[in-house]
Amino acid sequence: MERLRRSRRRRKWLTAALALAAIRETFEETGLAIGVLGSSAPENPPSGAWSRFAATGVHPSLDAIDFLARAITPPGRPRRFDARFLLVDARFIAMRVDGAVHAEAELVELVWTPLDEARHLDLPAITQMALDDLAQALEGGLDKGRPRPFYRQIRGKHMREEL
Repeated sequence: MERLRRSRRRRKWLTAALALAAIRETFEETGLAIGVLGSSAPENPPSGAWSRFAATGVHPSLDAIDFLARAITPPGRPRRFDARFLLVDARFIAMRVDGAVHAEAELVELVWTPLDEARHLDLPAITQMALDDLAQALEGGLDKGRPRPFYRQIRGKHMREEL
């Protein structure tokens, strides 16, 4: 969480909000509830996805999230993003709710792909770079003190900095 906070020089509560947004979005799109089962779900959750999440009995766990990398889409693109790539150990998937993934949903199939195979999929270049960063981080045992890459473009030059 400290590395994520330094990536934007944000206050602690905003860093937690980014992590919680990732947990909520993962649940909405995949049905995967990240957290701890049986440690009392939050009382009076906001309506929508958080209410459905709370109904699972899972309490979201910010400790489950590891910050991998940050990337800002180069200028001039029709859609720009300031993205954070995050990791979660599969043991923190406390529950899977059926019905989130289907033919009419944003995600039509949820599959687990070994990292070596995922690197050969047709993915955006930045996602390929994040997979390379993941492989390197895994080789180092996911050391919490490792530097995190920050990808962006300044005056037409692609940059890879470390946070």
